Amino acid sequence: MSKKPKGAKGTFSDIELPVARSYPRQLSRRWMLRTGALAVALVAVAVAYGQFFRGGRWASKGALSSAHAAFGADCSNCHATDARSVTDGKCSSCHEKFGDELGVYTFAAHYLYRSDDFRRLVPSAEETPCYACHVEHEGRHTEITRVGDARCEACHFASFADEHPEFDFVAEAIEDPAAIDFAHIRHVREVIKHQRLEDIEAACLYCHNAQPDGRAFESISFDRHCDSCHLTTTTSTPGLPIAGAVDDGTLGVETLEQIAERGGPTSRWVYFSNPNEFRIRGNAVVKSPLHHNDPWILDNLRRLRSMLYPDAGLADLLPVSPDAEPHEVRSLYEEAIATLEEQVIGLRGRPEPEIQAELSGITTLLERLKRQVADPFAPLDETRFALALDQKTKELEPEREREIEALIAELTQPCVQCHELKAGTIARVQKDQRVLRRAEFDHRAHIIQVRCLECHREIPIAESLEQEAASSDVTAVGDVTHAENAADRSAIQNLPGIETCRTCHASQQASDRCVTCHYFHANKSRRSDLLLYLDETLDETLDNNPKGNPDEEPTS
Repeated sequence: MSKKPKGAKGTFSDIELPVARSYPRQLSRRWMLRTGALAVALVAVAVAYGQFFRGGRWASKGALSSAHAAFGADCSNCHATDARSVTDGKCSSCHEKFGDELGVYTFAAHYLYRSDDFRRLVPSAEETPCYACHVEHEGRHTEITRVGDARCEACHFASFADEHPEFDFVAEAIEDPAAIDFAHIRHVREVIKHQRLEDIEAACLYCHNAQPDGRAFESISFDRHCDSCHLTTTTSTPGLPIAGAVDDGTLGVETLEQIAERGGPTSRWVYFSNPNEFRIRGNAVVKSPLHHNDPWILDNLRRLRSMLYPDAGLADLLPVSPDAEPHEVRSLYEEAIATLEEQVIGLRGRPEPEIQAELSGITTLLERLKRQVADPFAPLDETRFALALDQKTKELEPEREREIEALIAELTQPCVQCHELKAGTIARVQKDQRVLRRAEFDHRAHIIQVRCLECHREIPIAESLEQEAASSDVTAVGDVTHAENAADRSAIQNLPGIETCRTCHASQQASDRCVTCHYFHANKSRRSDLLLYLDETLDETLDNNPKGNPDEEPTS
C-alpha cells in the first residue's frame, strides 16, 4: 500500500482516490440535527405564545377588536388573497346598506354631512381608505372607532386653542332670518309675571323646551307657547268689503258661503268652520275670533295674491312664502304634499271621468314625491317654488294694484302684529334656527356647569330686568329699556363666540379634540333611509307616463 501524501485529506472509493486539499470538510450530522431541533422548538414556542397570549393569532400583528373578533378565524374575511391591506369594499359589505350608492361612510357623505349642499357630493380622488383611520389588530379592548386628531389635521387646522376660526355667525355677523317680530326681554318679563317664576332661566326654558335626549331644543310652537296670550277670543279683523257686494267693481274678500259655493279641491275646510265666527255688517264682514293659520284668511290671501302674481307655480301650494334656508327646502315639499293630499281628498268624490283621470295623475306624482322626500339625502330642487315677484301682471292697472295691496294689508292686520308681509304673502318663520350646521352641541352636558345667560349674553336680558326691578315705575323703565336695546330682535343670534368655548375646552381642561364637536360620518341611524325605493308597479306606471301629464291616463 502506498504511503498517504502529506497534507492529503484522505481517499475515497475502492481504488482509494485521493481527496483534494480544497475539498470542503463535511459538517457533522449531529450538529445539523441539533440545529433543526432548536428551530422546531422555537416555532413551537411561538405557536404556544400565540395560542395562550394572543388568542391563537400568532401569524397576525395582534388580536382583533371585540367588534371584529368573530372574523379572526379566517383572514380572508377582511384581507384579500394576497394578504394586502383591507379594501373599502370589504368594510362596506357589512357597514353600508346594500346597494347604497351614496354611502354614509364615504368622503362624499363627509362633505355633504349636515350642510345639505349637494355640490359637495363629489367623490374625492384622494379618498383615505377606512383602515387608515380605523386601525385593527391592536387588541380586544381597543376602540376601533376612536380616531386621533392627527387624522383630521391632515386636511384641517391643527389646534382648537389657536387655529380654529371664529364661528361663521359671529365672524360674518350673520343675522337670523326669523321673519317675525319678537323681543326676548318683553316676553321673559311676561312669562315671569304670569307663571310666577323667580328664575330667569326657568322663563327661558318655558319656551325653549329640550328634546328628550337634552342635547337640543324643540322648535317653537304657537299652540304650545304663544296661544295663551296671542289671538284671544277678542281678536278680530277689521270690517272688510265683501266681494261682489256692489256692482261698482270694488275689490273684496269672499265670505264663508261664497267660498263654499265656489268649491274647489282646497276648500274642504269650509265644512268644518263655525259660521258664527263671521258677522256681516252691511257690505262688510268681520271675523272673530281668529286662529293661527286661519284658513279663511289664507284662502282669501291666496286669491288676492294670484291677482298680483298669477304665475306663482308650485308656490301656490304653500300656505306662506317659499323663502326657506337651504337646509329647510324639504319643508317646502312637505307643505306642497299636504296641499296635494287635500286636493286628492276633494277630488275623490267627483264622478266626472276627466276629474278621475286628473286624480290618477296627481296621485301617481304625489306618491313618487312622497318617496323622494322620505329620503333625507335625496337632492331637492327649491327653484320649483321660486316666485317671480318682480314681474307682476302687466295688464294690471297701477290703481287696481294699489287697491289689492291695501286690501291685503287690511286682511292681514292681525297677522302682522308678529309676522312680516312680503309681496302679498306672509313671510315664512324659520323654526329651525340651528347655526352649527356641521357640529354638535350638547346642552345637557353643559347646563350643570354654567347657566343659560352665562353663555347667551348677546341680548342683555338679565341686566334689563335688573334695571326694571330697581325702578319704581317698572312698566315705563321696561318699555324704555326695550326701545333702546337694538340687540333685542329675533334676527340677532344670541349665541356665544369661540372664546366662550375656550374658557373650558383646553388641553388641560375639558376635551378639545375634533370629535368633541364634529363627526366624520353621516347620521348612521338614518342609513336605512338613504335610498329611494320604488315599487316595480309604480316604476312601470311612471315609465308609461314619465312626465306625469294629468290629462293623460297612465296605461296599466
